[in-house]
Order: sequence, then C-alpha cells, then structure tokens
Amino acid sequence: MRVGAARAVAAGWVRERMRVDPSVEGALFSGSTVGLPDEALLPPWSDVDVLLVRREPGVKVGKFVHRGVLLEVSTITWAELGGPEDVLGSWVFAPMLRTDGVIADPSGRLGAVRERVAAGFADPVWVRARCAGVRRRIEAGLRAVDAERPTAGQVLAWVFPTSLLAVWPAVAGLVDPTVRRRYVRAEWVLSRFGFAGRYPGLLDTLDGGGVGLDPARVRAHLAGLAVVFDEVARLPREGFAFGADLGAAGRPVVFDGAVELIEAGRHREAMFWVLVTYARCHVVLGAVAPERERALRPAFQAVLADLGVASAADRRRRADGLLAALPGWQVVVDAVAAEAVAG
Repeated sequence: MRVGAARAVAAGWVRERMRVDPSVEGALFSGSTVGLPDEALLPPWSDVDVLLVRREPGVKVGKFVHRGVLLEVSTITWAELGGPEDVLGSWVFAPMLRTDGVIADPSGRLGAVRERVAAGFADPVWVRARCAGVRRRIEAGLRAVDAERPTAGQVLAWVFPTSLLAVWPAVAGLVDPTVRRRYVRAEWVLSRFGFAGRYPGLLDTLDGGGVGLDPARVRAHLAGLAVVFDEVARLPREGFAFGADLGAAGRPVVFDGAVELIEAGRHREAMFWVLVTYARCHVVLGAVAPERERALRPAFQAVLADLGVASAADRRRRADGLLAALPGWQVVVDAVAAEAVAG
C-alpha cells in the first residue's frame, strides 16, 4: 500500500473517533511516516502512527488493524504537548510538527504550533535544546538502572536509554528519529556528516561488540522469541502500556521487520527490537503467568548473554561505561548540529 492511501485510512479513523469522543480535540501523524511522500510504499511491517490530542488524559489505544492498515494510536493532552516553544524544544514532538502532519484541528491550535515549529525547527537555539533533552534522558535513564526490579524490567530500563545514543545524532542532524530502526537511522546520519567511523562504537553499546551474533544466531533468537511471543499473545495484557504490541496486530512489526533487517545485513541492529520484545513478553509473563516465565527464561537469558548483559552487574557496568563516554559523543553531536543548521 502507498503511504498516502494508508494515511487516508488513518485520517478516516480519526474522524470517526472524534465524532464519538468529543474530548479528542486534534490529531497528527507521528513516527516513521512523517515527511514521507504519498507515493512511497508502506512495508507490511510498518504502522501508521497517530497522536490524538485530548483535553483530558486518556489511555493509549495501541496497535490495531483498520481497513487493512496497521495503526498505532497514542494520546496526549494539550498540557503535555505545550505551546510552540515547548514543542520546538522537544525532540519527541518537534519532528511531528515540522511538516504538515496535522490530521484534524478544529480549533486551529495545532496549526498555530505547526507554523511556529516549521519556521524555527532549524534554529540553533532549538536544535541545542532538543539535543540537550536527549542527553538528559540518556543520563537519567542510565543512572536509574538498578538490581531491585525483576530482570525483564531491568533490561528495559537499561536498553531504552542506551538506544537513545542512536537518537542523539539524528536529532542533531535534523533527521526525524524512529523507534525500531533507530540504529539504521543513526548510521545514515553519522555517515552523512562525516562520522561513519563512530558508528561501530555506537552499535557496540547495544551488543558489546556483537561477538557471536552472526545472522544465524540472530535468527535463532528470533525463533525463540516467536515461542514466547505467541504464548503471551494468548494471555490478558490489559494494563500494560505495550500490551497491544504483543498481539496479532504487532506480530509483523516484530518478526517481518526483524527478518527485513537481517536480510539487509543488519542482524546486529535487529537485536534491539528483539531484546525489547523479549523483555516486554517476560514482564507480562512475570505478572500473569510466573511459572511460565520461569520455564521460558533460559532463552531470554541466552539473548542477554550474547549481548553481554546477562547479569545486573553487567548492565550496571555497561550503563556506567556509556555515561563516561557521553562527553566524547557530545563533541560529535555538536559538530553534526553545527553542520546541519549551516546547511
């Protein structure tokens, strides 16, 4: 399906939702389709991200298929979005509003924010602010890694701030960051701005150098993930923010998306979302089926061992190592930002 047709389906769903839920007062596209031309092909493992703006908090809708299109719908309030300067300083929200991704805007508030963000997106003041926000998130997340929670929770607390190192240069380079493919995007940005030699070190922060992680081994981990994923898909997942990702609608994103990366020679990059999904599955299992969590744990532990983060001490050591490396990465990010805003 073409991106334009998929976005039209998403826009139709938004209109239907707003008719039955008056607390939804606006909507915009987010995620990997932002900025893509209508004629681009939307891979079957990609979803169309939609952000609903509400006047009061609401639950995340999550992933679901609507008229043949996989949608991922999240919600925020106007207060969480903020005004134009709040958005300009946000590495999360600014990319959504730098282009005309507004789906519905009865009050005109989103349009006013979008106009200001589009005009100021490349202003060095706001680029520095967004980059500083990424670094703060990395530092806060890595400092909070501890051994108090169950293993799966520890892993998620470690891997997401670690992976933001890939988002940091993208934000500096005025490139929209993505979630699942953030490492691929990071390599493109670093190469574009003359820092291709830094990418191997960035990827090492995820997998410790990838020793033993050849494509066959990654495929084996993916097969192991399929077992636990399909078991979790049959369990109640209400109350988990990522619950919809672990059902039938989310399966192509995880598995077809991983296969696409492996076949493109990106097997190490594929391990990011394999690890995230494995950990999320074990969070659910630990809460609703602890005996099955224990039975399925060895395959998860094998993934952690191959990534060099099998123990809490390993994860703490890797977190501390990345924290120590941030000043060196700051130099790279600053150079990328300076060239991006000059160009």
